[in-house]
Amino acid sequence: MYSKKSVTPEAVNPKDWSPQSWKKFPVKQLPKYPDQAALEQAYNELQNNPPLITSWEVEALKKKLADVSAGNGFLLQGGDCAESFADCKSPKIVNLLKVLLQMSFILIHEMETSVVRVGRIAGQYAKPRSRDYEIVDGEKIHNYRGDLINSITPTEEARKPDPKRLIEGYNKAALTLNFLRALSDEGFADLHHPEYWELDFMKENEYYKEYEAMVNSIQKAVNFMETITPNEFSTTQKINIYTSHEGLNLYYDSAQTQQVPRREGWYNLSAHMVWLGNRTRDLGGAHVEYLRGIRNPIGIKIGPNYDLDHTLKLIERLNPTHEQGKIVLITRFGKDEVENRLPDLIKNIKHEGMPVVWSCDPMHGNTFKTDENVKTRNFDAIVSEIRKTFAIHRDLGSYLGGVHLELTGDNVTECVGGANGLHEGQLHKNYETYCDPRLNYQQSLEIAFLIAKEWNQSYG
Repeated sequence: MYSKKSVTPEAVNPKDWSPQSWKKFPVKQLPKYPDQAALEQAYNELQNNPPLITSWEVEALKKKLADVSAGNGFLLQGGDCAESFADCKSPKIVNLLKVLLQMSFILIHEMETSVVRVGRIAGQYAKPRSRDYEIVDGEKIHNYRGDLINSITPTEEARKPDPKRLIEGYNKAALTLNFLRALSDEGFADLHHPEYWELDFMKENEYYKEYEAMVNSIQKAVNFMETITPNEFSTTQKINIYTSHEGLNLYYDSAQTQQVPRREGWYNLSAHMVWLGNRTRDLGGAHVEYLRGIRNPIGIKIGPNYDLDHTLKLIERLNPTHEQGKIVLITRFGKDEVENRLPDLIKNIKHEGMPVVWSCDPMHGNTFKTDENVKTRNFDAIVSEIRKTFAIHRDLGSYLGGVHLELTGDNVTECVGGANGLHEGQLHKNYETYCDPRLNYQQSLEIAFLIAKEWNQSYG
């Protein structure tokens, strides 16, 4: 069984680690690039590009996550299942930022606590797959693994892993981040103008009246405070949004891992937070080897097949100093398994005194295919897992401090259910995702209200 180990200086900055030491370990979910010379060229170019983020931002996020783990705040992490290069367009970015902002303001207003916003954006270009190949028109070709690796076009040539996509991924991430920063810094979230947030198709949702009343309440509060103070609140015009992606393509992540002046250790400067997927959690694997050496917050996805001893050793390996705000445990059991699998995990993490942020991913364990073979998720199943997860944490004296959602600010038809009763026969109307189905705008705002209600029942 797991036992605690003493913390040594080498645990903080391991001497046997480098951004490329993962290459000595077995690697999963990363196909072999056929052109090694082109891969080396792309890797070197990526290494010499300016960082996308700063170590100061990483440390700021860790501090906020440490507050969340102590019960002071809530983590809202959400965005695309897999970003596509083609969707690096202003309307898509604006709509995702809008829905994350609106969800966060619902949570802040209803829960009266701070919210840490982390987008699955500006780097979520790679996806793990259960199979390496698929058969298309009788031909065996590589499976699509996200735009960072190959193309969605179902031909042998298009599906070959292409190193040039590493550079294109960096460029698209840079464009996305630049626009996000501009929007965030220049008044996009200004509470004086909540009408800027409006998207017309929310008006049919049953929670629209509550949402409208909430916005009016915010406006009155801002106006009142400015009436009794001499200055306008500049803080109402700017927001922080952090970026995250699954640390899957280790060439992409390790090339952007650097040491910075006046700080200890190495930082992945392609995203503020990266997470370890359910398929790449091997203690002796390349992904764990890479992630153990970076200073960024790390998410760990935990599904129903987890092994308790392995999970405790994994957390210790990634956070040997028990640093606050370092580890986000993202549970994804499914509504039918969460009550069987989550309680033991909580009890043992508490017993070992491991500081973690508990987050619930209610999406991945509730995926199914319709009779027409369309992948979807049921809104009621998603809500059910959230409710059960809150109840389990509450009963065990633990704090559920976040949610991890695949969502979009667009009016897609990918998940069934919700207040407007989207059914399987309507999925074809606007089904856009390349991989997994996402909550649409209405469903996302609805779930924000439901999360707030469950949080208040547990901790309010």
